[in-house]
Amino acid sequence: MPSRFSKYSAATVRLLFTGSGWLPIVDHIAARLGEGSSIAIWDRTRPLVDAVREIDVLLPSNAHITGDVIRAAERLRLIQQPAAGTEGIDRTVAAERGIPICNAPGTNHVAVAEHALFLLLALARRAPAAARAFAAREVGTPLGIELCGRTLGIIGMGRSGRALADRARALGMHVIALTRGASATDRNIFFAAADVFSIHCPLNDSTRGLVGPDAFAAMKPGALVVNVARGGVIDRSALLEALPKLGGVGLDVHWHEPPDPADPLYADPRVIGLPHLAGSTEEAFERITNVVIENLRLLESGEPLLHRVA
Repeated sequence: MPSRFSKYSAATVRLLFTGSGWLPIVDHIAARLGEGSSIAIWDRTRPLVDAVREIDVLLPSNAHITGDVIRAAERLRLIQQPAAGTEGIDRTVAAERGIPICNAPGTNHVAVAEHALFLLLALARRAPAAARAFAAREVGTPLGIELCGRTLGIIGMGRSGRALADRARALGMHVIALTRGASATDRNIFFAAADVFSIHCPLNDSTRGLVGPDAFAAMKPGALVVNVARGGVIDRSALLEALPKLGGVGLDVHWHEPPDPADPLYADPRVIGLPHLAGSTEEAFERITNVVIENLRLLESGEPLLHRVA
């Protein structure tokens, strides 16, 4: 893996970042490209099928890369996701054209774990109510809770879930986990046992709406719920119905992004909404950049690519 000071300086390459946010990653990558190579950000007033025609490497981020987009990119040599999730990329058409798809796993797990813990602490100390108390010149309110001694239920024990577990245990929390293959009985026991929850699983057919009516019904009154994974893991309708029972909800990911700040959900005093920034740290973006730059080098040399998923 290259150091943070190494650059890609072989053949000229054109990259296009198509995300609707996380734009500082573009600056990180641009600083490591040699003379003649370039990275651009998709101008969303222009159809993506037109924007990709002269592109060698596509960085999808949260944009859907359809078959039409891949077919239109006549020079495309690599689809490099600067994150872990690749569910929005048409793998079938990429395979038909022989274009590899790579991701960058294990680059932001520390950032995500720390952010999940930040949200849990903010909910426990009722940060939105505290801000209102400060504005009203109130002292010593609201009354919060301590996380020490409470049970944290982690949904998804990948890298970020395990990293959060380590940090939670350091606070004196008891940690339980819900992993793939859990039965309906296992899920009910899990949701009834924990005091606070943090979601770290990918979004797929088995996890969509996983935190739904049954899960919320099983939770203890005053439970705290944090989502730093994908919005669709939580059933929105079930969440709205369960809100009066919950102690607080921290949402860094949403059902539609960017979310509408005027949505009444985010005005609820029990809800903290943040702009999908769990993985946005200088360190995480530097690790992602290392993967991108190394794969550019490997692509040019014909060597096996890092983290190829298709």
